[in-house]
Amino acid sequence: MVGTSLTVIIGAGPAGLTAAYELSKKGQKSIIFEKADRVGGISRTETYKGYRFDIGGHRFFTKVGEVEQLWQEVMGEEFIKVPRMSRIYYKNRFFSYPLEPYNALSNLGLINSVLIMWSYFKAKVKPNPIEENFEQWVSNRFGKRLYETFFKTYTEKVWGIPCNEIRADWAAQRIKGLSLKKAIVNAVFGSNNTKTLIKEFNYPVFGPGQMWERFESILNSEGSPVHLNTPVIEINRQGYRVENVIIAQDGKLKKIGGDNFISSMPVSLLLKKMNPAPPEEVLEAANALKYRDFLIVALVVDEAKLFPDNWIYIHSPEFQVGRIQNFKNWSKAMVPDQSKTCLGMEYFCNESDALWGMSDSDLVELASREIKALGLVNPQVNIEDGTVIRQYKAYPVYDDTYRRSVETIKKYIQKFENLQTVGRNGMHRYNNSDHSMLTGLLAAKNILGEKHDLWNVNVERSYHEEFTNNENAYSNLKNRTEEAYAVSQ
Repeated sequence: MVGTSLTVIIGAGPAGLTAAYELSKKGQKSIIFEKADRVGGISRTETYKGYRFDIGGHRFFTKVGEVEQLWQEVMGEEFIKVPRMSRIYYKNRFFSYPLEPYNALSNLGLINSVLIMWSYFKAKVKPNPIEENFEQWVSNRFGKRLYETFFKTYTEKVWGIPCNEIRADWAAQRIKGLSLKKAIVNAVFGSNNTKTLIKEFNYPVFGPGQMWERFESILNSEGSPVHLNTPVIEINRQGYRVENVIIAQDGKLKKIGGDNFISSMPVSLLLKKMNPAPPEEVLEAANALKYRDFLIVALVVDEAKLFPDNWIYIHSPEFQVGRIQNFKNWSKAMVPDQSKTCLGMEYFCNESDALWGMSDSDLVELASREIKALGLVNPQVNIEDGTVIRQYKAYPVYDDTYRRSVETIKKYIQKFENLQTVGRNGMHRYNNSDHSMLTGLLAAKNILGEKHDLWNVNVERSYHEEFTNNENAYSNLKNRTEEAYAVSQ
């Protein structure tokens, strides 16, 4: 049993809060510093005139037993079951997703459907021997024609770079386990055994931010305070040991020491804040990491019911919007006036793009124009209000150079005695909320005396198919991460 120590946690997103919560349960104190004005990171819930909306939709589904237990433990009866419905908009038609054969055939047409199946069989018989990028990976599993029909346009809209410049790692991580054959079997026979075809999910009744706000409240009451509007300015180290951090709070700079440190801030920024600075090659790796920014336009529509989907993917390139959320279909409590509907129009961009620099009023006008052009809101219906939220560094980019840069950074970070990085941006990995929470959970367990390699979370088959909601879930994971940890030392 370890003695009482203080852990300094940078970032109050899912990973940081989970680490603090686990430590608190074991009698260990922590102090959390969050730059933003609320907890949750990109999983927070924003509010506007009583309307609540996500920064993108965040469904809660996992087969990691301990994470599921935490969700239930914290939310109780306010964790509701939500049926999933989503579609794809492509070439003026809506495609059911998951796949429904009649819908797909009628929308694509018989000839195009036959060509897609022929392309699929060609890929099975003679796959591309090289799988270095997204285009090669997807084409080998779905056929070139289906890749070009459904994957290419939307993926390039999300990332802003050609699919042949996106590493295959991203596809393997996000859509591993889904095949055209399985999708057809699921549609015809009702099977549901792949991670992308989940038909229902959990959701906090007032949005995902409610979960993180509950964590915050518990931690504050247990003596592990969460400080909002408090950025970390500098991380001071002696060799491979962090001594303290400098924070900006209430207009003053303060030095905060600790025994252990956990960070979920973008790892590139963490390295740039270190004093003394890391070696040049590490800083070069940090500078090479790229991120995709994101903005959401929340529209208040004067209509009680619009479309039944939770979200819709917009693949057609003539529209700038990439995805549309209908938050009332996630939880009615998200909308204070049930005669209205709140939609989230999501735009993927870079901070340097013209779209990012548009005024809020122009963005609301653009989103209003596009939702009506899509036929999802009647042209005569009034869109009475709207607001814009911009999210920096929303998605870590898996470009041609990212793997080499992350490996350099990983080797450097792992040399530290008392510093761990967690979460999506802390590890430059496209984690879901459950993965981020798992890295925080394991970081806390490391402080408590266990040995886990956090970088093994969400690698290859460490997703839903290997985790089960039974009593062996954690022990199986524990064995695997301890083995990886031993190899890495």
